[in-house]
Amino acid sequence: QVQLVESGGGLVQAGGSLTLSCAASGSIFSINALGWYRQAPGKQREFVAKITSTGNTNYADSVKGRFTISRHNANITAYLQMDSLKPEDTGVYYCAADGLKSGNPHIYWGKGTLVTVSS
Repeated sequence: QVQLVESGGGLVQAGGSLTLSCAASGSIFSINALGWYRQAPGKQREFVAKITSTGNTNYADSVKGRFTISRHNANITAYLQMDSLKPEDTGVYYCAADGLKSGNPHIYWGKGTLVTVSS
């Protein structure tokens, strides 16, 4: 089992910055990729960014050039640096880990952290 705990959310004005953190614990040896997803009020959860254990990254088009994902492999922590925030970035941000459960691929989720961007 893998446990994920997000932190760093809050209220920020448009154009501002926030850094989210995701700390993993438990069976961290099974973690390959770490990612961030978000869910705006009344909308479905959507992909934001992902980073593999080798450092390969990919981003949603809506955040390219503004958000940067990174990870610290020693303690399996992922970060999401968010710059030039827009009101449409508002939502609950969830950390996700691609790992294993009972030997099978499994995605673990954190409980989320709220980001509110005011106009």
